[in-house]
Amino acid sequence: MDPVLIGEILAGLMFFGIIGFLLLGFPVAFTLAGVSLMFGLVGLWFGAFDPSNLSSLANRYIGYMTNEVLVAVPLFIFMGVVLERSKIAEQLLLTMGKLFGNLRGGLGMSVIIVGALLAASTGVVGATVVTMGLISLPAMLRASYDPKLATGVICASGTLGQIVPPSTVLIFMGDMLSGINAQVQMEKGNFAPTPVSVGDLFAGALLPGILLVGLYLIWMLFKALTQPESCPATPVAPEDKKALLGEIATAMLPPLLLIVAVLGSILGGIATPTEAASVGAVGALVLAALRWRLSLRVLHETVVATATITCMVFIILFGASVFSIVFRLMGGDTLVHEFLTSLPGGTLTAIAMVMLTMFLLGFILDTFEIIFIVIPITAPVLLALDVDPVWLGVLVGVNLQTSFLTPPFGFALFYLRGVAPGSIATSTIYRGAIPFVALQVVAIAIMFLVPGIATWLPDMIYR
Repeated sequence: MDPVLIGEILAGLMFFGIIGFLLLGFPVAFTLAGVSLMFGLVGLWFGAFDPSNLSSLANRYIGYMTNEVLVAVPLFIFMGVVLERSKIAEQLLLTMGKLFGNLRGGLGMSVIIVGALLAASTGVVGATVVTMGLISLPAMLRASYDPKLATGVICASGTLGQIVPPSTVLIFMGDMLSGINAQVQMEKGNFAPTPVSVGDLFAGALLPGILLVGLYLIWMLFKALTQPESCPATPVAPEDKKALLGEIATAMLPPLLLIVAVLGSILGGIATPTEAASVGAVGALVLAALRWRLSLRVLHETVVATATITCMVFIILFGASVFSIVFRLMGGDTLVHEFLTSLPGGTLTAIAMVMLTMFLLGFILDTFEIIFIVIPITAPVLLALDVDPVWLGVLVGVNLQTSFLTPPFGFALFYLRGVAPGSIATSTIYRGAIPFVALQVVAIAIMFLVPGIATWLPDMIYR
């Protein structure tokens, strides 16, 4: 049999083999590398794979470690963990709850707004959902909120970290799409392509992030008008009102100014994402110190949590590099190209198929795992079909956020289930998430119909 055909068959089987091993519970990073090497050995037996190609791994790993853009990842994670461990995020949520407390649905609105602010400071979905679940869910239940609405709004707001800059997912996607787009454009004869950067993706994700926040707020207003008993007001006591202005000044303004400074410096071209991330990390430490909430214990917990999260992400990236080399050199990229370009309906159908695949993978894989596996093997095909790389990256982010919310396997639902009281049934969390999944679908539809929502701001700032 033709070794080329055997290689393509093995590449396809390898993709599904990895998913099978993951379902058995094996660690993701080692599954990606181990299964890829197993299929590479089979390919070697049939003459479909040359193991000398793996020699490029060392240079690839050194490239990751010396990539200045990726240095922003641990810095942004550190910034978010400091804000969480020093209780700054908790104080922000409590103060916002008082600010909107006299309105029906006000507590839910405050959860949405604080969720967006935490997303703009942590960029890590799990930490945001857990933090908001521990702080806001008991308060919403005490205020007689419908448990379905309360759990749904917490899960939805917590997943905003997938798309709202400075999302760590966007940093990795921006770095990958930059290289892929340059390679695709050179293959098409364009030797001076318009560069794609992490800043482009940050700018492109800003309006879709605001769109999602707006849709969530509209849903809360709708519930307040049509079912006021599901989200009653939580009036603030007169003595608390006197101190509210002071609380707003101390609890809300400093973190808000920090977020604006970090994102503003990136979008304004004043600083690179890595430089802005370092400012954010130092700024978070200063805020914690000024509030007398920075202790050696908090600092130790922050450093350990940052190192743990960073190592988890990068070890997956290293394992995915082995998969990418074996998959592509056995002809997997040709297989994917032929499959996507042969679909009826052209480019839109190809995009829809990739989005559906990522959405389904979101039930069993983390976001980083999905983008490290799927983006390198599908983005070259889609970009060759003249899909805008910024629009594609932002669309992937919103799509994976939707997958994180969708019952019965959405990761955000599991995170909340882990901290929710036993009186809240899992089915309640599932039913509460469904309206917000529908809002996510609306946002994706709007992005398909109006691509400019993701491309207008980057074009205005960087072009």
